[in-house]
Amino acid sequence: MCAKVTSIGLKGMEGYRLNVEVKTFVGNDSIRIVGLPDAAVKESKERISAALRSLGYTINGQRIIINLSPSEQKKSGPMFDLPMAIGVLVSLNELVLSIPENCGFIGALSLDGAIVSVEGMLPAVLSAKRLGIKKLYMPYDERLPVLDIDGLEVIYSSSLREVIEKLAGRGGTPFTPKTVEPDYHQSSYIDFQQIIGHRDTKRALEIAAAGEHHVLMTGPPGCGKSMLAESFPSILPPLSKEDRLDIIALHQLSGTNYPNVNIPPFRNPHHSASGISIIGGGTYPKPGEISLAHRGVLFLDEIAEFPKKTLDMLRQPFESGKITISRTHATLTYPACFILLAAMNPCPCGYAGSNSHYCTCTPRQAQNYRNKISGPLRDRFDIRLMIKPVDFDRDTLEGEVTSKVVQRKVEAARIRQYERYGKELCNSRVGYDVLQKTSPLTQEQQKIIHQLAVRKNWSNRTQIKIIRLARTISDLEGKTAITDKSIWEAVKLR
Repeated sequence: MCAKVTSIGLKGMEGYRLNVEVKTFVGNDSIRIVGLPDAAVKESKERISAALRSLGYTINGQRIIINLSPSEQKKSGPMFDLPMAIGVLVSLNELVLSIPENCGFIGALSLDGAIVSVEGMLPAVLSAKRLGIKKLYMPYDERLPVLDIDGLEVIYSSSLREVIEKLAGRGGTPFTPKTVEPDYHQSSYIDFQQIIGHRDTKRALEIAAAGEHHVLMTGPPGCGKSMLAESFPSILPPLSKEDRLDIIALHQLSGTNYPNVNIPPFRNPHHSASGISIIGGGTYPKPGEISLAHRGVLFLDEIAEFPKKTLDMLRQPFESGKITISRTHATLTYPACFILLAAMNPCPCGYAGSNSHYCTCTPRQAQNYRNKISGPLRDRFDIRLMIKPVDFDRDTLEGEVTSKVVQRKVEAARIRQYERYGKELCNSRVGYDVLQKTSPLTQEQQKIIHQLAVRKNWSNRTQIKIIRLARTISDLEGKTAITDKSIWEAVKLR
């Protein structure tokens, strides 16, 4: 008898329907797995054999062939142990029932028949609904949030015997995992109220948070660039349920854990990090820092010290919000919709333009240092800030606004953008045609931007970024149209 059981395979974050086909013959004791399995999949036959024997089933005198379809896709990981074991039992008539195609199985087996969780389960579950699967058997993993997905019944099971009992309709009380609310606590980030001075920079970061604009900060050592960047997540809106699941799934694919929190991720790689660790890659490509910062912040401190080749790799995900990694074994696409904050010194010694220290660099050395960031990459930053040290005799904490107050303004501006574009899309990523259609400029405003572009030799990208910044500033002020005041403020931010 030939049995067919449904499971889910993964290509990066994208899942595809995987059919486990099992055929048994009378012959020498053997289990053969075909369909481009990797070493972990090939080892499944030993785990399946031991698990079935521990439950009292015998496969003596049986030759078993397991085909993982589609056969042209490379299969990796032990996630298919459970569907293969179910297929073997159906093929041997040990489990006499018909398993519908919209019923899926994922999970690895231990030698005693217990079902254990593996990396990549969450992306598979998120893909299940799109693949038409209505019921999914899987192990419970306390590291993952409780999965409540409309149109998909998730059945948690702890052992192969429990799955068999449930399939036969003899299951007991269904397991109900304890619901854990995501943590909203933000004490790990610096509050805006704790930062003395830098009011113009805080205003710029507020605009960046509202419209998801990228920011380049330049200033001498110790002026507060890193502190400002580390406080930035405290003014970002909480993550939506879908974004939180995507972020946890990306961290699971990379082999790291992300806590069950509603706070956007903040990634701060060292400048010695390799290009693969930043972008993602490997023989079987895994997500890099730009994907782990999805829906959050990627902070590159001392950006001029990063290899120029690595920085130029950021140019494509800057615009598209995703990264495609091509290798011999696979071509995978991961989401990479992040806000980039970058900080650098104005010159090698760090004190060019300082009023308190003497700069020891020649003009050529300073220019060569700034040229470590290529022109096309620099042009992609929406906001460029020159940060000066704080004067403690003049600036105090009095009158500083808390991050919670700024966060509410950012949330209100984001809602206006979502309503205007009909989806969760911010001004920094909206197409110019949509921007012109929803927020057309007046003839006088167009004239102002054209004159400035000619005088300052701006590129077309720079002019569009000015308009996007002005749109975000107007959203923060609650204006339906782009105002003249917002255009002049946007120009200053460039």
